[in-house]
Amino acid sequence: MRVPPERGHPSGPCGGSEHQEVERLIEKATQPEELLELLSDSRCLQENHAALMLIQLSRLLSDKPEDRALLVQDARFQQLLHLVDSQISAVWHGTLVKLLRSLYALALPAACRELRSVEQEVRWRLRRLKYRQLAFLAESSATHMRESPELLAELLLHLERRWTEIDDGRTAVALMAKTGHLSEPLMNRLEDKCLELVERFGPDELRKVLVTLAAQNRRSVPLLRAVSYHLVQKPFPLTKGMLLDLAYAYGKLGFHQTQVLQRLAADLLPHVPSLTSGEVARGAKSFALLKWLSPPLFEALAQHVVDRAHTVTVPHLCNVLLAFAHLNFRPEREDKFFGLVHEKLGPKLRSLHPALQVDVVWALCVLQQVQGEALRAVLCPELHARFLGSESPKDQSTFQKLLHISATAQLEHPEYTGPLLPASDWAPWLLACDGKATPLQKELRDTLRGLLGSPSRGSFAVATQYGWVLDAEVLLDTDGQFLPLRDFVAPHLTPPSGTQPLPPGAKRCPCPLQVPYYEWLELKSEWQKGAYLKDKMRKAVAEELAK
Repeated sequence: MRVPPERGHPSGPCGGSEHQEVERLIEKATQPEELLELLSDSRCLQENHAALMLIQLSRLLSDKPEDRALLVQDARFQQLLHLVDSQISAVWHGTLVKLLRSLYALALPAACRELRSVEQEVRWRLRRLKYRQLAFLAESSATHMRESPELLAELLLHLERRWTEIDDGRTAVALMAKTGHLSEPLMNRLEDKCLELVERFGPDELRKVLVTLAAQNRRSVPLLRAVSYHLVQKPFPLTKGMLLDLAYAYGKLGFHQTQVLQRLAADLLPHVPSLTSGEVARGAKSFALLKWLSPPLFEALAQHVVDRAHTVTVPHLCNVLLAFAHLNFRPEREDKFFGLVHEKLGPKLRSLHPALQVDVVWALCVLQQVQGEALRAVLCPELHARFLGSESPKDQSTFQKLLHISATAQLEHPEYTGPLLPASDWAPWLLACDGKATPLQKELRDTLRGLLGSPSRGSFAVATQYGWVLDAEVLLDTDGQFLPLRDFVAPHLTPPSGTQPLPPGAKRCPCPLQVPYYEWLELKSEWQKGAYLKDKMRKAVAEELAK
């Protein structure tokens, strides 16, 4: 079989000058007709000329889909395809790779014989192609190879096996973005190569690496640490777009690196006046995902929203509000900001998607800015019924927010008259969702049961009317001794129970007990564990009473 050269002199009856003249005409052509006329000018076309003509045709018609469709029907174009097919084994490697990309760009039918012939020729030559040619093929044509899975599989395999031939960061980063999601082994190799070359990366390549990892949801900690190190150590300038992309990537991957976030926030602050409302929302959301609050930056974002109130859209305002709620951030000029929120969102709240309605009102509850009309909008039975009992994690999260909203209405807005979430509807669902206890929780409950001595002295998995499930509930007298729970009035339960008032000196107060996992592991005997819990309870009660 003849092995085509990478570069060579023209063969055949045509002279070198005529060969160069044809190449010049192909390169200078500005209309498809000029190229097609070369077929009928009795010119002597060499092995690569037909392929070069097809490549130039795809360039000229890259943004003209209507003309591409007409070209495919042209008899001269079909003649050109046949000519390429007859000379395919003599086409140079580099030209062949570009030819396949061009045929895909011309949107030939998947069953086209000439297209299949070029694909087969590429498969035969994969082993002899240089790595940069394989990379070009992957970057430009991988998405079009779904109809040719054998070629795609072999291409990915060659890229993976020859990954050590990558010698520049651009190739590694481009392959990660274009083909990494198609092959797990290849992506692992590319991450290793990026780790090796990261010292040579500029800011744009670092950005592309992080955005690619975020798009594929790959939390490659060694690579993230290396990129973060160079972002902190190298003083290269970062544009507004780069800063937003980096913040998005870190937020999407949940990778918290304090020095990087400090730099991103500090560098983004001068750009705030030039941000669009969409960019403000995107930046605020990214930092909120990381639970990172930079007061100067968020004050500037809030002021930006107020100053450009007429251009801020409802979705963008919702995203900013949610970001502030996740960070529990209230601007210094909160009257103007929340006045704008109520002005913009109040009339349109009921027209939003139900889940977004709940998110907005929940955010207002967290920021202590909710109004009665907003509470009524989301606590009405027509809205919360669609989330109750749903098995979707997103719907369950939304219903949990509804429980928080209902608790806010009861505890912080005594003037609110309803509606509220009926406890008879959500209490069984809440207990079912809370029923999956960890091994540590189970052991703590067993130890507490032994410490109580009698089942009447404590309750477990207690559903309150405010939407929270308590792991356990006990009642202590002034001497720190356990009292029988069921005898005393408990208005916080669902439903309320008990008839006797609390004894003198006793009071109900929430006392969260923090039990560090490693401290608990050090306790060997049941007596030690019981004494540990009792000591924790006494300290928690003392701290609560001292407030």
